[in-house]
This record gives sequence, C-alpha cells and structure tokens, in this order.
Amino acid sequence: MTNNTFNMPIKSTSRSDLESRYQAIIDNAVDGIITIDERGVIESVNPSTLRLFGYPMDELIGENVSILMPEPDRSSHDRYMNKYHATGRGNIIGKGREVIGRRKDGSLFPFLLSISELILENKKIFTGIIHDISELREVKDALARERDLSELKSRFVTMASHEFRTPLSTILSSVSLISRYNGTKDEDKRIKHVNRIKSSVNNLTGILNDFLSLSRLEEGRITNDPTEFSINDLSSEVIDEMNGILKENQQIQHFHELPEEMVFLDKNLIRNIMINLISNAIKYSHEGQKIQINTKVENKLLTLEVKDQGIGIPEEDQVYLFSRFFRAHNAANIPGTGLGLNIIKKYLDILRGNVDFVSKQAMGTTFIVQIPF
Repeated sequence: MTNNTFNMPIKSTSRSDLESRYQAIIDNAVDGIITIDERGVIESVNPSTLRLFGYPMDELIGENVSILMPEPDRSSHDRYMNKYHATGRGNIIGKGREVIGRRKDGSLFPFLLSISELILENKKIFTGIIHDISELREVKDALARERDLSELKSRFVTMASHEFRTPLSTILSSVSLISRYNGTKDEDKRIKHVNRIKSSVNNLTGILNDFLSLSRLEEGRITNDPTEFSINDLSSEVIDEMNGILKENQQIQHFHELPEEMVFLDKNLIRNIMINLISNAIKYSHEGQKIQINTKVENKLLTLEVKDQGIGIPEEDQVYLFSRFFRAHNAANIPGTGLGLNIIKKYLDILRGNVDFVSKQAMGTTFIVQIPF
C-alpha cells in the first residue's frame, strides 16, 4: 500500500502572508508592544498599549516615549537618550524590569518592561513589551496588609493579656474594699477607691480605643470627611471631656490666637488627635502640673500645640517616637500601648498635615500639629 502523504505538494508561505500573521499576533497580544527610534520617538504601538495608557493612536505616534512616563523619568529621558546616541553605552533595560507608567489622565500604574534592540533596514530601533501588573500589585498589597493586620492582632493579644491584668486587679480589689467602708468616717477611703476604679477603667478604654483606631486605619476604613466648625467650640468640648481624667490639681489652659476661628476639616479626626495628645499630656505629667493648649487658624492652616511639664522624652528615644508599639524607657511604669502617636501620625497623613515636637527629659514636651484645609 502506498502512503500518498509523501507525494503531496509542499505549500510555501509568502512574505505577505507571514507579515499578516505577525501583525495579527501583535494586534491581538495581551501585552502592550511599542517601538521607538534612537531618539525615543514612538514609531508604532499595538491596541493593548493604547488601552493601557488611554491614548488614541494619533496622539502617540511621533511623540517622545517620555509622554508615557511620570516625573522624574519624563524630564531625564531626553538626556538619557542623547547620552546613548552619543556614546552607544546607555544602560538599555533588559528583561522584566518593574517600572511605573503614566496614563493620559495622569494616573500611574506598575508594569514589567522588557526592551530589545534590533537593526531593521540599517536603522536601529527598540521594541518594548509592556506587561501590566496592577492587579498583581493590588493582590500583593492586600496580602501585606492582611499580614500586618494579623501581626497587629497577635501583638495586641499579647499586650492586652499583660496590660489588662493590672487595672482589672485594681478594680477588683477596690470594689472589694469599698464594700467594707460603710460608715460616714470612711467617705475619704471610698472616694479614693472610686477614683482608682475610674483611672483603671480609663486605662482599659484607652487600650481598646487605640487598638480599634489602628485596626480601622489598617483596613482603610477611615477617610477624610471635612465640615465647617469652630475650633474654639471643639477645644472646649474636648477639654470638658478630659477634665474627668485629670490628676489631682492638674489644670488645662486653652489659648486661641486670632484672627480666625472656623475651619473646614474632618471634625472627628481633629477631635481624636486632640484627645490623644491631651490624654498623653495628662498621663505623663505629675499632679499639680499645668497642660497648655494653643490653637491658631490663619491662611487656611490650623496650628495646634499641646504643652506639658511632664517627664519629657529622652533624646535617644525621640527618633522612634512615632513607631508602632514604641514606648520611651522612662515611661515603662506608666500604663499605655505605644500606639497613640503612631495613630496621630496616620490621622495626619489622611489630613495631609504634619506633627513635630520639642522635648527634654524631666522638663516636659510640646507637640505642634499643623493641618491645611
């Protein structure tokens, strides 16, 4: 029996057929494909490139490739290409380097860029393959946030098991002792233990509030929602609230420097920042010491200062002050989580504000917060 397969004529593929196939592959590629000349001028792009960067074809062809770059890459690109053209020794990107692209609307996105250099018709061109990794980056960021949140919760459980023990023991012992003081002459003793209970409850509340605030921040559940309000009125409200946790003979003084009083900011975030700073000033100051609050609104800028005469921050500890769970070594015996200032910093990041401080050990601390609106 004869196998006719070997007698079939061989069909050749013409150059035009091959070019059509290659063009179809390029046009339907998931990744962006772009070619530029030696000066960085865009010569061709495929549909995926247009989709990724949000440009129509006629707005890219003939333009410098730096149009697709954010600063500072955009400004330095011509200098880089001129150097390469003059010396032939530029650092041509190889395979799969992660870079940032800039869309027509100004938004940025990450992608992997591979560039090859070739000669066509005695002309040097560069071909770039653009692989969008936005979704991959989002997944990685989400996993990192989940990991950080898991570590945060684990750290909190460890910390809470230690920090909760002392105030709960204090509450239990004070309640037990109060039940024994029935006579009129025992009134001072009862008040003493009631105050101990209040202080312990405040410590527990502070620990829980710190953790819940940080947890919400890590989950991205806190946003900036500005409204117009009086900074004087808010300061008075917060001070009235803080008066309930003052130590014996401590005083809070508030001074507002004119000319303005109204602000357009997120009232809840400002309240939380003020409460955190003032409660710290109370906690780290001794009985009988004054706490001074200064507010100023001018040129759409809120300035808040909270000044105490307390234990101060050792110089060697100041660089770590806004780190999560950090506590200065002279505060080891004072209840706290080490989260308060880290939370303030995160609130100010949301508000596009900043915080600074001046402190000397045993001579007090002044925190200065500035928030534009």
